Amino acid sequence: MKTKLLSILCSLVSVTTVDAAKKPNIILIFADDLGYGDVACFNKECPFETPNLDRMAAEGARLTSFYVPTPYCAPSRGTILTGRYPFRHSVVRNPAPDAGQSNFGLPQSELTIAELLKSAGYATAAYGKWHLGHKRQWLPRTQGFDEYFGILYSNDMFPVQLVRNESVVEYPVVQARLTQRYTDHTLRFIEKNRDRPFFIYLPHAMPHKPLAASDNFYTPQTQGDLYADVMSELDASVGRVLDKLKQLSLDDKTLVIFTSDNGPWYGGSTGGLRGMKGKTWEGGLRVPMIARMPGVIPGGIVNDAPAATIDILPTICNLVGLAPPSDRVIDGRDIMPMLKNARAPSPHEAIWGMQGGSLATLRSGKWKLHVRSPGPPRSSNLSPAELANWIDPRGPDGVTLLAPYEQPNPTQHPGHTRGDRPKPMMLFDLEADRGEQHDVADRHPDVVKRLLAMFEKTKAQVPEFPTPKSDYLFAAPAKGRPRKLMRLIGGELRYDRIPKSQQHLIVKPKQENE
Repeated sequence: MKTKLLSILCSLVSVTTVDAAKKPNIILIFADDLGYGDVACFNKECPFETPNLDRMAAEGARLTSFYVPTPYCAPSRGTILTGRYPFRHSVVRNPAPDAGQSNFGLPQSELTIAELLKSAGYATAAYGKWHLGHKRQWLPRTQGFDEYFGILYSNDMFPVQLVRNESVVEYPVVQARLTQRYTDHTLRFIEKNRDRPFFIYLPHAMPHKPLAASDNFYTPQTQGDLYADVMSELDASVGRVLDKLKQLSLDDKTLVIFTSDNGPWYGGSTGGLRGMKGKTWEGGLRVPMIARMPGVIPGGIVNDAPAATIDILPTICNLVGLAPPSDRVIDGRDIMPMLKNARAPSPHEAIWGMQGGSLATLRSGKWKLHVRSPGPPRSSNLSPAELANWIDPRGPDGVTLLAPYEQPNPTQHPGHTRGDRPKPMMLFDLEADRGEQHDVADRHPDVVKRLLAMFEKTKAQVPEFPTPKSDYLFAAPAKGRPRKLMRLIGGELRYDRIPKSQQHLIVKPKQENE
């Protein structure tokens, strides 16, 4: 079915589009767990220096109310590639092989930016974190990418292994080199395809934990600023990409987009927003977004209207003269007008946020309604001593997770933890209170009623998402204790190799006829 649809697209493109060589190039840089306040031009009190990203924003456009659909990795990745909310593309939770959750991925029926652009004659590549399934039917080259090099899961999930196309090429992985290697691959691909249109998806591993930076950026003498080292290298990576485009005279025919998959983990910054990764507060869902294309996008544009990662696919399609798929709902809209004009309005009546398989929030104009409670701060059940001495079960171990040991801990919360107590049906005026401190639902019952009606209408489109079956699980932990993780063995493109030392802990899932 997918092959047939793509062949139809190819025939349409060949008839309706101009010479492929004249088409613009696209580079989509997708950081992992990079907070709204981690980039200096989004945060006057930013603890990190990001001169290249600041330059990119000065030479292009900056969107300050830009959203992801979930405050965590995989669903957000499915959305930016398809232009569809997670409840449509079905990846509503994170695959995690070391927790037994590896029996799902981005369905073959979905169409990605890479597939659409490939049908229009583009060379396509993905370098970085995939997190949309590891089995053959879900790998990057089944979703339109000519080349892939990266890690298929988060860089803290056992086993971390570097994959080229469909083969493991490194295990264990020296994580300090990931940013550098992904950037090197990107520059080589640009060089190789300088005379034809290309699309590069660059989903960096950093600043997802465990943090790691290469030798020229790591500062061991100041162990408390590892996050700053990582941000410095990410920023330099963006600078290297921009410099390569200028060197090859591709600057004014390449759209470069920089954003993040969700809010920050410990050690990062939300720039004054409440919450963090994993929470539907602004600190979990609002991310920085910069777009640059000299001659098309004017320099210094700052637009505060709401937009989202759902908008990336239709914006790219319209830029290259390719119609988005018409056989399915595409939730995004072309936001190029917002990138060209600081006063251009949002194309959306509402932007939705999810928590798991459930619709949770909506942003409409200046209002944000939390229909579901955003919940207490992460680790709020721990004492100060427990926070300071917290041990990450997915932390660097010197054996299979190779990264510096001096990682941030829960005492370094990246966003506000104060404000009105979390509960369902909270309403915030984000123009007056972007830190979500004061619930004004009681003062604006008419707004709550209007937004709730919109919410219920969209909620009716959200199907039930049963929990995927697990290949293996440890025995259930004692009440109040976390579930143990599998220390899976790497080296092959499979995620079911359990060490002998742990096999006695496995409980096989019940069969359907039991």
